[in-house]
Amino acid sequence: MVARRDFLKNGALLAGAVSLGLPKTVLGWDGYTSQRPPMAQRKFTSDAVEKTIVAVKKQIADNKLAWMFENCFPNTLDTTVNYKVVDGKPDTFVITGDINAMWLRDSSAQVWPYLALVKDDQKLQQLIAGVIHRQAKCILIDPYANAFNDGPTGSEWEKDLTDMKPELHERKWEIDSLCYPVRLAYHYWKNTNDTKVFDDQYKKAAHLIVKTFKEQQRKEGKGPYKFQRVTAWQSDTVPNSGYGSPMLPVGLIVSIFRPSDDATVFPFLIPSNMFAVVSLRQLAEISENVYKDAAFAKECTALADEVDRAIKAYAIVEHPKLGNMYGFEVDGYGNRLFIDDTNVPSLLSIPYLGYTTADDPLYQASRHFVWSTFHPWFYQGKFGDGVGSPHTGENYIWPMSIIMKALTSHDKEEIAACIKTLRNTDGNTGFIHESYQKDDPTKFTRKWFAWANTLFGELILKVSNEYPELLKRQYA
Repeated sequence: MVARRDFLKNGALLAGAVSLGLPKTVLGWDGYTSQRPPMAQRKFTSDAVEKTIVAVKKQIADNKLAWMFENCFPNTLDTTVNYKVVDGKPDTFVITGDINAMWLRDSSAQVWPYLALVKDDQKLQQLIAGVIHRQAKCILIDPYANAFNDGPTGSEWEKDLTDMKPELHERKWEIDSLCYPVRLAYHYWKNTNDTKVFDDQYKKAAHLIVKTFKEQQRKEGKGPYKFQRVTAWQSDTVPNSGYGSPMLPVGLIVSIFRPSDDATVFPFLIPSNMFAVVSLRQLAEISENVYKDAAFAKECTALADEVDRAIKAYAIVEHPKLGNMYGFEVDGYGNRLFIDDTNVPSLLSIPYLGYTTADDPLYQASRHFVWSTFHPWFYQGKFGDGVGSPHTGENYIWPMSIIMKALTSHDKEEIAACIKTLRNTDGNTGFIHESYQKDDPTKFTRKWFAWANTLFGELILKVSNEYPELLKRQYA
């Protein structure tokens, strides 16, 4: 097992190519040879995905951009999924890429762009149903864990000072870890009308999600979760005996870690609380329409309303230069943190996750802050601008921030500028990475990061549907 941080300055292109079984042309491409694994080595093949690749590539005038789309969009299916049938039900374990573990967040996001294609591909539908089943199993093992092994194999983090189990890869409590499986299952249902995924196991997981959210409102003490790690990285461990910084119980939900897997400064992570509001309303709809359980639906709605009221009361803060906007983290006492992180949920991604619309004035003010020099993790590089993260350190831009900026924009020229930056910062590999050095994209972290690859594919697919004229441009 290798930790995410161990990939921090990895520009070793040859090692990356060899480890993935890819052609060495990745080192000196000039003919844009496909960097996908040979057909026999692909983990899963979807006819609908393959047809989509062919159709979208025909729209793309820029050869390098077309090459990157072909490499990236199927990367999750090509390299990270392990599908089987267990007890008569589909079961899909999804690794993140270069870390051989399944994050609830990443696995949901990795298969998300394929949901639009499941009506045309029964095999693909079953693969995603398998992800939903596996995620429910994981939540029932431990709702506070963020990442899981494919069985009770143990972990390099088994000595963390928390309640580790052999099935866990890591046990960092992040609100979004319980939101993403709801988002995936809800939209799977809406796309397929298939309710078989909402079995007794999923119902138990849904009740455990709500129970965990309520525990982490901390109205009756600190709750059962705490976490510490022996490490030199400050953001990899938690102060106050593992319970995090002090907070005032105001109805918000504590998230000890961010979706970057870095510890929060103030315990109420606002984008994740917004995501919880959306997820609770989706659980209420599932309960009402599928389980016919009005009482649980009412419980979900009441909790969503409570968290939403607290967001409006405590998360709208005044920036000294930019006026009112959403804070990134608060504590209920009046303290707030003015940053954004690049994993999703983030301030930038609020409308992407469905909490509000892109034209919400508070969102627009927050977006202006995120993409400005008022933001300490914003960088302007030789190839374009972007947001970095404490997770990878100074001067490293995360392509995910650029993709999310484009996904939440209605400005065609802004979207085009994002596409150009993404095209020109792949480090000559044909793939999207976790981060790259702002002036030298051949220095990057995580050579194989399937979420970022698939999210890039999602962006190009969205552009092909909504702004196809942008794909007729050259972006060199």
